[in-house]
Amino acid sequence: MNASRSSDMRLLLFNLVTDVGHPILGFTTQWVRALAERVRSVDVITMMAGELDLPSNVRVHSAGKEHGYHEPRRVVEFYRHLFKILGQTKIDGCFSHMIHVFSALAGPVLRARRIPLVTWYAHPSLSRSLKVAHFFSNRMVTSLPNAYPYRKDKVAVIGQGIDSTLFAPVANSAVDDHLILCVGRISRVKNHPTLLRALALLPEQFHLVILGATAGADDEAYTVELRSLAAELRIEGRVVFAPPAPREELPAHYSRCAVHVNLTPAGFGDKVAWEAMSCGRPCLVANDDFRETLGRCENDLLFRGEDAADLAGKLRVLLAKSAAERNEIGTYLRTQVGRLHSLPGLADRILEQLAQCRAARA
Repeated sequence: MNASRSSDMRLLLFNLVTDVGHPILGFTTQWVRALAERVRSVDVITMMAGELDLPSNVRVHSAGKEHGYHEPRRVVEFYRHLFKILGQTKIDGCFSHMIHVFSALAGPVLRARRIPLVTWYAHPSLSRSLKVAHFFSNRMVTSLPNAYPYRKDKVAVIGQGIDSTLFAPVANSAVDDHLILCVGRISRVKNHPTLLRALALLPEQFHLVILGATAGADDEAYTVELRSLAAELRIEGRVVFAPPAPREELPAHYSRCAVHVNLTPAGFGDKVAWEAMSCGRPCLVANDDFRETLGRCENDLLFRGEDAADLAGKLRVLLAKSAAERNEIGTYLRTQVGRLHSLPGLADRILEQLAQCRAARA
C-alpha cells in the first residue's frame, strides 16, 4: 500500500504504554511514529504515558496509570478523553494495539459513529474482554497464524513491525564465537530451563547470556529457580543473567553473539527473535509459526520446544560452522524480516485494514 493514500486520515490509536524508555514496551513509540508519517493526525489514548518522543501531529492522552489512578478512575479518564477527541476531531478509523480492554470499552461508541475499529492481539490468553473486543472490532490483526486464540472470522495475519534501521548489524562488531544469547523478559513462558539443559550438553567453552527484565514477583521467583537449575547442572560459571538494555543498545548485544535462541512456544509472536534476525544473526526458535520467516533455513533453526537434546544438537551444528557461514545465514534472515516484518510494511498493512473496513461500510 502506498502511504500517501492515507495521508488525510485522522487516526485514533489505543496503546497500552506510550513511553520511549520503557524496557519492554518502548518499541510501541516507533509504531506510533510510523503510523503518524502516513496520516494527517494521530490521537493516542494510552493506559500509561512516560517519556514521549513523537512528531507534532501526534497528541497523547493518558488514562493515568502513571499517576497511580485506580481502575475505576482510569475508565472515567478513558471515556473523558474519548468523547473529547470525538467531539473535536472527525476520526476516520481506530487502531487498538495491545489493549483490547480499550477496544471493548470504546466499541459501542465507535460502532454508533460508524468508525472502523481494528484491534491487534498476539497472545494465547483468552478473556471475556477479548471476546467483547472481537465482537465490536471490524477486524482483528495479529503477527502470526496461531497467535490469536479466538474465532478466526475477523482475523488478518499482518506480521510484526521490526525497525530494521535500528535493528541492523553493527559494523566492526567483535563476534564471540562461543556466545549464545537469549534476549527478552525473564518469564516462565520463555522456557529457559530447556536452554540451560541444552547448554549443559555442549562443550565447556560455550557460554550463555540471558538478557532481560523481570516483571513482578513470579518472574523474580522464576529467576531464582533458573539460577538454582544452573547450579544443579554445574554450569553456573557459564551463565550470565544480564540486566535489560535500552532498545538502542540491543543491536550491539545481538551483533556480538554467535547465535540467538528464542524458546517462546507457538501462540506468541516474540519480537526479539525477529530483532536478532534483523541484526544479521542466526536465531534458533521453537515456534512453528516462524517457518515462513526462516525460509530455506527452517530445518537448521527450528527445534522442538522442550527438547533440550534437539536444541543442543541444532546448536552444535550451528556453532561448528565458520563465522562466514553464520553471517550468510544471518544476512538471509535479515532479508526475510525486511520482506515479511518491516515496520513500514506493517504500518501500511494496518492502514490498509482500516481502509478496507471503511470501504465495506460505505
